[in-house]
Amino acid sequence: MRPVSAIRASYAADKAALHQRFNTPSEALPLLGELAQLTDRTLSELWGRHQFIDEVLLVAVGGYGRGELFPYSDVDLLILLPDLPSPALLEKLEVFVGELWDIGLEVGHSVRTTADCMHEAEKDITVQTTILEARLLVGDPERFKEFYDTVHRYIDTKEFFEAKLLEQQARYGRFQNATYNLEPNIKEAPGGLRDLHLIGWIAASQGLGRDWHALAQLKMLTDEEIIKLENAERVLRAYRIQLHWRARRREDRILFDYQHTLASDFKFEDSEKGSIRLRASEALMATYYRSARIISQLAPLLLEALRARIFSQIGIGIRPINESFQLRGSSLEITAPDVFQRQPSAILELFWQLERLRDARDISPATLRALWHARSSIDDDFRSDPVNQQFFIDIFREPRGLTRVLRRMNQYGVLGRFIPEFGQIVGRMQHDLFHVYTVDEHTLMVLRNVRRFAANAFTHEYPMCSRLLAEFDRPEVLYLAALFHDIGKGRGGDHSALGKEIAARWCQSMPLPTEDAQLITWLVEHHLTMSSVAQKQDVYDPETIQAFATWVGDQRKLTAIYLLTVADIRGTSPKVWNAWKAKLLEDLFKATQRLLSNTNSDRSWLEERQDEALRLIRLHGLRQEAHEEFWKVLDTVYFLRHDAKEIAWHTRMLFSRVNTLKPIVRARLSESGEGLQVMVYSVDKNDLFAQICNFFERSGYTIFDAHIHTTQNGYALDSFYVYIPDNRVENYRDLIAYIEFELSQQLEKDLPLGSVHKTRISRQLKHFPIQPHVMIRPDERGKYHVLSIAAGDRTGLLSTIARVLANNRIEIQSAKIMTLGERAEDNFLISGNLLKDQHATRALEAELLQAIHAH
Repeated sequence: MRPVSAIRASYAADKAALHQRFNTPSEALPLLGELAQLTDRTLSELWGRHQFIDEVLLVAVGGYGRGELFPYSDVDLLILLPDLPSPALLEKLEVFVGELWDIGLEVGHSVRTTADCMHEAEKDITVQTTILEARLLVGDPERFKEFYDTVHRYIDTKEFFEAKLLEQQARYGRFQNATYNLEPNIKEAPGGLRDLHLIGWIAASQGLGRDWHALAQLKMLTDEEIIKLENAERVLRAYRIQLHWRARRREDRILFDYQHTLASDFKFEDSEKGSIRLRASEALMATYYRSARIISQLAPLLLEALRARIFSQIGIGIRPINESFQLRGSSLEITAPDVFQRQPSAILELFWQLERLRDARDISPATLRALWHARSSIDDDFRSDPVNQQFFIDIFREPRGLTRVLRRMNQYGVLGRFIPEFGQIVGRMQHDLFHVYTVDEHTLMVLRNVRRFAANAFTHEYPMCSRLLAEFDRPEVLYLAALFHDIGKGRGGDHSALGKEIAARWCQSMPLPTEDAQLITWLVEHHLTMSSVAQKQDVYDPETIQAFATWVGDQRKLTAIYLLTVADIRGTSPKVWNAWKAKLLEDLFKATQRLLSNTNSDRSWLEERQDEALRLIRLHGLRQEAHEEFWKVLDTVYFLRHDAKEIAWHTRMLFSRVNTLKPIVRARLSESGEGLQVMVYSVDKNDLFAQICNFFERSGYTIFDAHIHTTQNGYALDSFYVYIPDNRVENYRDLIAYIEFELSQQLEKDLPLGSVHKTRISRQLKHFPIQPHVMIRPDERGKYHVLSIAAGDRTGLLSTIARVLANNRIEIQSAKIMTLGERAEDNFLISGNLLKDQHATRALEAELLQAIHAH
């Protein structure tokens, strides 16, 4: 009998030998069975050391129970006890479990009697699933069969089916129902291996076996579909095996960290086609997306076929729709297998009917299969057919179901065939560090967001957007603009300009009013403009509003660009959208809307803003003339760059301390509902901005906007908007007190700036580095200069910039701090004598670049 240490050494050596034996990633699939067998032998030897009675069973469950084991997956075990286990037996089992960890197995185990299993299975569907995958390792085979049959008889196949589908829906929800995430989870994401496991579980619950060929014999799969499904499963399994080896742990996400390495492992290479360069990692991911797409196409067919076997079809009524379609219960289906061949336009009519018919919840499996095989009929003649064109436009005009229908059309390749340019963005990666989806997935997310503005269930999210869309005539214009807004990506060059050309050609060929076609094209060309203005310019400056209003031209275009912009930003990544950006866009929209409507045109912006500020001040009980001393030191620029609420707040805080010698710091919750607004009033000095930035960065706050102003009596009056760390939101009152005291103390002591705290570079930036860009140019009025900086976002970046500017005696008039995922795009309005010399200005740019690189 070998000691545990010898078993451990043998197991490690044999596992390493398997790695060497199956070291060609594309041919590593037999490894799964070999690893399971190695683990079987190792567990059996350990079990034999303790001479357990036959009534105690060692059972493999989970993926290990299926007879496959990935390199770093857990070894899931069930130890089945007699009905009345003795204390001595339990002690021996405790020693055995400890030995499992000693030899280096990552074990997930449960120790139960049959009664325990029945009780747990009644409460938890995952226990039922585990038992379905059970495989005896050691013990009495008759007792195992009795146990398996007992529990299997207990499973209600109908309840099990519904419960597993609910699990799938919850799992999909965690991934935003997106198959094409840029860092997908091979196992859990839609189109992943778990979808195939789900089919196996449901088939096993019905006693149908787990093999795809067994399901094919039941007419659930065709030979062609088996080949496609097995190839897709092979790709995902191979990727997951190699991902485990590379990560040296259980890692199921194809993170950016591994994509380049995996591409090399699987012999992908960089390639070029015209002006388009395809990285090896992109080719790797394209193969993954194709495989995930096959699974997402075929898995629903199998699930619906299994549903039909479980739930009786007797009594389900058939309601004719027309000669091509009928409703069988809640499933829409074709009336004959050759409908799509005889009448190709039925392909698009299918989706239109799915929207139109409220009783139609889904498409029948047979119809989906017929659709999948009929895709090749969508050619130039199909696309130019007026009937098909009208069906496509009508799909966008239906009041419900558009998002669901377009996802299905994309899933089964119909959308990419009807609009070939859309087909070219399916599965296309975006390495811009703020998108987390492929181009087509992002596009459908944006379209979904616009549609949610029209749904009563989501009016609470963005009430103003919902109201605007409800009043927007022919909203299909917005949906089509969302569909085309990024269609020019991946072609080289400006994707907005390229997208405009594609949209213009397509709209011209479709039955659309000229006015709508022009608006769609305009939105595609300019879909980034409003976001850029809101996040890079001063939306409270009347000249900014006037220029934006002149560019927009009318209310319909303003509403359209606003709704599309909100939907677009929200569709990039959960990290990119925030309440502050929402407020900037809303304020820009309202100010432009007011200007376009010409209301109160007899009064100036300045008068209106000051009158509103005075009204707010008096609500707090200040005397009539309380504001006068403070307002005397403010110039017109101040009133134009701050809204009435901020002016009122500043006045209440400072009206009696205009010439104070001590810095004043006040903070409050931001009106956007996210983060804090911090006001700093202090005698102006050269490095003040750098000191403030340094304080916030050391405290763990992120500055996302700043208004810098110098009063006529030589004081700095600065406003900063900062994020509250998520784990400290509940204690915002303590945070406000901390900021007000600590920052004022630091400014009063005027301590020298400490070194910039360097942080580790994020893994996204590590694998997709951003080349810093710095540019200084005169502003439109010729009074100031605009400093634009684009760089990878890291803690201390703002302090680094501020220090360089302070050392060169450059004054910051205002700052726009924009973070897009891992990318920082900051804009500063600056002034200083140095900027009068072009050579000195270029030298400042170089110094900033050098400092950013060094940081």
